[in-house]
Amino acid sequence: MPSRRHLLLGGAAATLAPRLAAPALAQGAAARTLRFIPHSNLGTIDPIGTTGYVVRNHGYLVYDTLFATDAEFRIRPQMVEAWEGAGTDTTWTFRLREGLRFHDGEPVRAQDCVPSLRRWGARDAFGQTLMEAVGDIEVVDDRTFRIRLTRPFPLLLEAIGKLSSQVPFIMPERFARLDPNQAVPEAIGSGPYRFRREEWVPGSLAVYERFDGYVPRQEPPSWAAGGKVARMERVEWRILPDPSTAAAALQTGEVDWYEQPAFDLLPLLQRSREIRIEQIDPVGSILMLRFNHLHPPFDNPGVRRAVQMAVNQADYLQAVVGNPRHFRECKSFFTCGTPLASDAGAEAMGADLERARRMLREAGYGNEPVVIISPTDIPANHQQGVVTQDLLQRLGMRVEFVATDWGTVLARRASRNPPGQGGWSIFHTWWVGPDLANPALHAPLRAHGANAWPGWPTDERLEALRTEFLNAPSPEAQKEVARRIQLRAFEVVPYVTIGQMWQPTAFRRNVQDIIGGPIPFFWNVRKA
Repeated sequence: MPSRRHLLLGGAAATLAPRLAAPALAQGAAARTLRFIPHSNLGTIDPIGTTGYVVRNHGYLVYDTLFATDAEFRIRPQMVEAWEGAGTDTTWTFRLREGLRFHDGEPVRAQDCVPSLRRWGARDAFGQTLMEAVGDIEVVDDRTFRIRLTRPFPLLLEAIGKLSSQVPFIMPERFARLDPNQAVPEAIGSGPYRFRREEWVPGSLAVYERFDGYVPRQEPPSWAAGGKVARMERVEWRILPDPSTAAAALQTGEVDWYEQPAFDLLPLLQRSREIRIEQIDPVGSILMLRFNHLHPPFDNPGVRRAVQMAVNQADYLQAVVGNPRHFRECKSFFTCGTPLASDAGAEAMGADLERARRMLREAGYGNEPVVIISPTDIPANHQQGVVTQDLLQRLGMRVEFVATDWGTVLARRASRNPPGQGGWSIFHTWWVGPDLANPALHAPLRAHGANAWPGWPTDERLEALRTEFLNAPSPEAQKEVARRIQLRAFEVVPYVTIGQMWQPTAFRRNVQDIIGGPIPFFWNVRKA
């Protein structure tokens, strides 16, 4: 993010950037359609209501953002044409690009942006922090709105330009004004593709159609930023939860792109001359074990610390990934390979089962049942759950293993009921590395109770340290605060980090120009 006051005029910037070529008209329906296997079922269409990545990916097809993150982690304007404000300012003004339209034909107005930001700010961890500093967000005219702060918030652009869940997508006012805890009934955005709700079959198919009214920026595409040119007429998501079935569909050409092939199927896919396997994400993803802090036994920090001591990352990584080329141990609460990563406090993860058993007894574990909810249609998450089931049983805990689909896991993990009444004790997931690179973005590290990510930890000291990080005057000061945050996190254990993996993607050789990054972006992609 630039450090000085900005007034970036769109016309001047556009004349300096190369104009993106319009997509050529391909011959035949197959050539005009990209058939994609997502990593899980699209069970809901509201990307603000969940951190689930499949819904985030859907959101990037349908919606657009005010600002966006590029491949250099820079924040760049997207829907915004001009803005004024920086650093210690308490007033920021934003002007939208001309000609922006929603898929229903209505113009995008400042009146849509204001409630969209407020709705996102009620659910997203970074957005909640920003809103604590917001005095008002007001409409100036149809293309201009203003954010008035009660105190400086230097990371404002990083917040509204964040890359991943939950992304501050802009919705029509009538949807943005809905209760943030109520799912929007339709997916109408201003992005490069329209969602064909009438063709949506949850568990089977989701369809997106090129929105001819979308006007891309003129800069080259870079992650979520730049010119989003929809080169395909249709994008079809085929829901194939069985990995072998999905791999076979890619081999026969029934589909074009398989987002997350199971690691044990990679050698099979590599034998096909018509398939390319690439690691397009340079940062990697972090696997994690998430506790429910509301109910026994994991409302007891001593029990959480015992499990943390028992975890052997190598066991999980071998089970989930297998090939050491695609994983490494990472005993840090911040993504390994990023500036704030460290081994401070990592001795709390000793992979010492005997010591963990003693810690469990000392914590007073009372043989309460541990309900693990595990998605069979996401191999990486399911295999983590299988390893945890075995580990906890060896640790001496009573375990109930509930194997189901990811959509059901997402719905059940939102329940705050006791584990025996439709709730849960543990689920596994993974986050893309950029989401966990610093305390401002890091949703699983928030410990603000009812407003926290599912698991709902509460720890005033962890929250105070996060605020200290946001106010730190220099990168060096931020790094020192991040070290203390990590030490505290190893004490209260909001979750257990399981390690770092790099998930390859697989696609037919006629699929070209996929934008590398931690998210599957569908603009710019074409079929030869």
